[in-house]
Amino acid sequence: MAKHGSKGNITHKGVTSFINFFKGTDGTPAAGTQTPQAKNNQPGGLRSLSSRENMVDTYNGTVESPQDFARRLGLHFKDGTLLSRALTHRSYLNEHSEALEDNERLEFLGDAILDFVVGAWLYNRYPEMPEGDLTRMRSALVYTEQLAHFGRIIGLGVAMRLGKGESQAGGRERSALLCDTFEALIGAIYLDSSIDAVRTFISPLLEEASETVLANQATEDPKSSFQEWAQSQGFQAPYYVTRGSVGPDHSKVFEVDVLVNGQVYGTGSGSSKQSAAKSAALEALKQLGLV
Repeated sequence: MAKHGSKGNITHKGVTSFINFFKGTDGTPAAGTQTPQAKNNQPGGLRSLSSRENMVDTYNGTVESPQDFARRLGLHFKDGTLLSRALTHRSYLNEHSEALEDNERLEFLGDAILDFVVGAWLYNRYPEMPEGDLTRMRSALVYTEQLAHFGRIIGLGVAMRLGKGESQAGGRERSALLCDTFEALIGAIYLDSSIDAVRTFISPLLEEASETVLANQATEDPKSSFQEWAQSQGFQAPYYVTRGSVGPDHSKVFEVDVLVNGQVYGTGSGSSKQSAAKSAALEALKQLGLV
C-alpha cells in the first residue's frame, strides 16, 4: 500500500542516549521480550538481517523460488503457501492458473502491522522523543520509498512472482511494487508466526534506517536541529552574529557565528546571511557529534 509524504522535522533530543531495542531504562530486556539468542533458537524463528552477506541485489533473469528466498533470509514458514502468496502479484495470476490468490490482502494486513510494530519500536528506541516527532519518524520509516528500500536490501525483487509483461516493464525494481510486496511479506510472517517474529525480522532494518532519517533531518534543517539540542540541554536559544563579509556587492560572502550562552559553537559562510547561518549551525552539530 504505497504511502507518500514528507518526513517532517524530527528532534534530536535523546539521540546520543539511545537504549537497545525493547529494553527497559536499566538496560535489561523489557517484559515479554527475548534475547537474540533465544529468538534465533525458537522453532520457526527468524535469522537477524543485520548481516547482508546473503542478500541478492539484481535480477539475472531467473526468479528465485519462495523456498530459496526463505532459505536465503533464514525464514522458517510452517505454511509455505503464505510466503508464496505474499510474493505473488496480481499480474502473475493471469498467466498461471495454479496460483489462486495474489498478495493484496496480505499487503493490507502487513500495512497495519507495520504501523503498530514500527510505532512500538520507536517508542522504546527513543525514550525522550516527543509524540509529534515519533509520528513523523514513523511516517518516514513506513512510506513507499523506505519500504521499497527495505525490499531491495533483502533482495525481494528477484523472488517476486510477476506476469511477464510486468516483469519486462521493470516491475522488480518499481518502488510501489517492492513496497507492496514487502508489506505482504510482513503480513505473511505475522500470520505464520507472531508479532515477535515480525519485530525480529524488521528491527535491524529499522535500526539503520532511523539513524539515516535523523542524520538527514539534521543536514536538511540544521538551525532547527541545533536549537532543539540547545533547548534539550536547558540552554537559551542559539543566536547568530554576522562577523563580516568579503567580496564585491554582487558576489558577497558572509561569515556568521552561532552562539549559545555567549559561547561560539560554530562558524559558517555563505552567499547570504541566511545560508551562512545554516552553515554555522551545521558546523555546530558536527562539533557536537550529532551529524
